[in-house]
Order: sequence, then C-alpha cells, then structure tokens
Amino acid sequence: MSGAPVAVTDRPPVDRRKQDIVQEHMPLVGHLVREMLARVPAHVNRDDLMSAGYAALVHAARGFDVDRGVPFGRFAAARVRGALLDELRGLDWASRSVRQRARRTDTARQELTAELGRTPTIQEVAARMGVTVEDIETADDDVHRAVVFSLQGFATAGADDMVTEPSAGPEEMLIRRERLGYLRHAVDALPERLRVVVEGYFFDERPMARIAEELGVTESRVSQLRAEALGLLRDGMNTHLDPSLAAQNPPKEGCVARRRAAYYDQIAVRGTLHTRLELTNPDGLLKVA
Repeated sequence: MSGAPVAVTDRPPVDRRKQDIVQEHMPLVGHLVREMLARVPAHVNRDDLMSAGYAALVHAARGFDVDRGVPFGRFAAARVRGALLDELRGLDWASRSVRQRARRTDTARQELTAELGRTPTIQEVAARMGVTVEDIETADDDVHRAVVFSLQGFATAGADDMVTEPSAGPEEMLIRRERLGYLRHAVDALPERLRVVVEGYFFDERPMARIAEELGVTESRVSQLRAEALGLLRDGMNTHLDPSLAAQNPPKEGCVARRRAAYYDQIAVRGTLHTRLELTNPDGLLKVA
C-alpha cells in the first residue's frame, strides 16, 4: 500500500503568539545586558549573558499570564535580570563565608592603617583579629582565586554587590523616558556622518572596521568621528536638560559656535514632551521601529 508519508513528531504545536512576544522583546535582553556590562568587570563575556537572557525571555513567555495585569516587558525584565545575576554568580567562585572573612580582614587593615599612619604588617593584622598569620594568608589565597577579585581589583564584592536594580518610581521613570527621547532626537539631529557612526556603533553594534569601510575612511577616523559625536551629544543634552553643566563648557566664538547652536536648536524643534515619551514604552525601553 502506497501513500504520502505521514510526519510524526512528539513536539507540541508551536505557539505563534509566544514566539512573537519573544521576538518583539529580544531588544530588551540586549538593553539589560548592556546595562549590566557597564557595572561588572571587563572579563564578563557578553555572549554568555545574552544566552542566559534569551533563555530567561523564552521561559518568561511560557509562564506569562496576561490576566495578572502586569505588562510582559516588566514581567520579563525581572526574569532576565535574575538570570543575568545567576550567570554572574556562577563566575563568582568565593563563598559567602570567604567574603565575610575578607571583609573582616579589610576592616582590620583599615583600622590599623588609620591608627599607625602606615600599612600594617600581616602579623599586626593577625594580632588585631585574634587569628594566626596562616589564617590570614589562607583567606587571602581563597579570595585571590575568585575570578571577580582577580579582575575587579577588590576582595569584598560579589555579584549582588556589583549589580543593584532599584525600581524606578513613576516620576523617575518619566524623567528617564524624557531623557531617552531627547537622546534619540539628539542623535537624529547629528550631521549625517556622525549619526551614521553613532547608530552603527552603539545602536546596531557593528564593528568599527565595518563602519570605516562603509564610510570609506580609516578606523582611526571613525574613532575621531565617534568622539566628536559624543561631545556634541553631551553638550546638546546638557543645553536642554542641565544648562548649568552646559555653561561649564561654552562653545568658542565663530562658525563652530554657530554650527553648535544650530544643532542644539534642531534637537529642541524635533519634538515635544509627548513625542519624546512616545519613543519609549512604560518600562523606559526604546521602542523598536
């Protein structure tokens, strides 16, 4: 008997809605990873954090219940942050007891330094703590084996100490969203070459060599353009959001000053408070165009 083969699979049917939710919120993972990378040692691998974040996003989509009345972005952000912290804890070899001993040792050293006016010897630290020199050396060795210590440069910080995520209140969130709106408009108002560099390097995360190739310049020139763009963005944002800071770096007179003033005006006319807030969602994340 012949006939068309019948596909047999043990997999459950794909929930297209959950797939769409995951795909829509993938930029959220990138945002949280970038935010966390700014607070942790340079050795932390971005790809490892991204993988942990994407896995958490998928799990969040599977466990999300719309009837709870919580926006998915906020629900997923908490899950992703937790997964990123777990990933960081995996890099943090030193146990809690080891870090407690390290804190006590640091406290003893600081007290003795203040009293003696110099760095104390290990024998003096041991005497202050009522332990042996071998105990101090063993504790120091344990902490030195911790990955975070060896690269961060201090002995007492764990993953939870390095990364804190205080929840923003409504007023703080509105201020943050307004600043992000100003930043987006400030980028849009940049001269074309500077805008291409900023969007390519920071938003699209393209290598500097690729941007240089597209612009037909050297990587060194792209680096110069990036620095120039960041200076313009800083001064433009300060002009509108913190005039006291802007006054500390007034533009020199002449055509450069006039071009800068025109750029600052372009930022202002590109939108209102309402349109700037429209560029982000209630969780303060830039909307994907």
